Amino acid sequence: MNYKPFEIGKSFRITPPECPASTDNRTDLIMQRGAFGSGEHETTESCLEILECLEGINDARTLDLGSGTGILALAALKLGASHAVCVDIEPKAVITAKINCRLNHLADRITHITGTLEAVTEESFDLILANIYGDILLTLAEPLAAKLKSGGILLLSGILWEYNFDVRQAYEKQGCKVVKNRLLEEFSTILFTKDE
Repeated sequence: MNYKPFEIGKSFRITPPECPASTDNRTDLIMQRGAFGSGEHETTESCLEILECLEGINDARTLDLGSGTGILALAALKLGASHAVCVDIEPKAVITAKINCRLNHLADRITHITGTLEAVTEESFDLILANIYGDILLTLAEPLAAKLKSGGILLLSGILWEYNFDVRQAYEKQGCKVVKNRLLEEFSTILFTKDE
C-alpha cells in the first residue's frame, strides 16, 4: 500500500518511490512502504529532527544499530556522512534497507549486516545511531560506547520514559555526555557526545 509524501523537520521529505523529486529544496528520503518504519514513528521523527541540526556529520563514519528500513543511515549520508554500517537482527528489515538504499542511490556507501552489535568488526565510528528499546540500550552501553570515537556523536532513541534516567546514567559512566534529552509522548531521544 502506498502512502503520501510527508515532511519531517526543516529538511526532510519522506516519499514513496513513485513520487517525483522534491522541488522545494527539501531532501527526499525515498522509502518503500514496510513494517520497519518509514518515518511516522515519533522516535524516528525525533532522530531526523536532531540529525538535521547536528554539526560534525560531514565525512562521518556512521553506525546505525537496529537500522530497520535504513532511514536514519540514509538521512546521515544525505547530510554528508561518508559511509554507514546498518545492522539489524531481522533479515527482512535488512532486505528492506537494501532496497531503500538503492532507491536513494546510496547502495555503494552502506554496508549491511544481519545480526547484532557483536557482528560489527569495525572499531571506531564518528556517529552512532540506535533507535531501539531502552532495555536493550542498557545492556549495550559498554560495547556501544566503545565503538564511538572520542569526540563522536551518539544518538539514542526508542527509549520509554521509564528507562530514560537509567540509559543516561549508563552511557555517562562510559564517558558520554548528554547534550540533549528530548521527552516525546511515550518515548525519548538522547543525544550524547563522547569525551575527548
